[in-house]
Amino acid sequence: MSLSMYTASVPVFRQILGSLSAILEKAESHADLKKIEPDALLKARLFPDMFPLLRQVQVAADFAKGTVARLGGVEVPRYEDTEADFAGLQARIAKTLAFIDSVPREAIEDGATREITVGSGDKQRQFNGGQTYLMHYSLPHFYFHATTAYDILRHNGVEIGKKDFVGSF
Repeated sequence: MSLSMYTASVPVFRQILGSLSAILEKAESHADLKKIEPDALLKARLFPDMFPLLRQVQVAADFAKGTVARLGGVEVPRYEDTEADFAGLQARIAKTLAFIDSVPREAIEDGATREITVGSGDKQRQFNGGQTYLMHYSLPHFYFHATTAYDILRHNGVEIGKKDFVGSF
């Protein structure tokens, strides 16, 4: 049985981005309830050399849209990284979900054998097929940033758990 590129990507991105959206709602409510400045959470990081929450969410969304675009053979949409609050992050997630839903399933399936190039210059990486790109590069990066966003919020006292991260499918 062959791997469905669509099934291994779009539903996974939808599930975790949906969970991330719900977690951000809980974080915003937590900040309001505890009288915490939202920036304290949005700019929080696990360690000084790591991205803050805002950037973790942006990068997770970027991996979702970039992966689906590359697998689908369409141009990767560019998002300005201007989000400065929870509403902005929610809008970015919503925009990302709308984009990944717009790419035809057949085009994504065709991406299994499509050569994919990411980055530029010294950071350029080439993959001899979309399946390798998805399974060994894109999904691990996506999960890393989504998990780190969760971890930042959990570390800062937002009452979330594994069920919040996993969400529903």
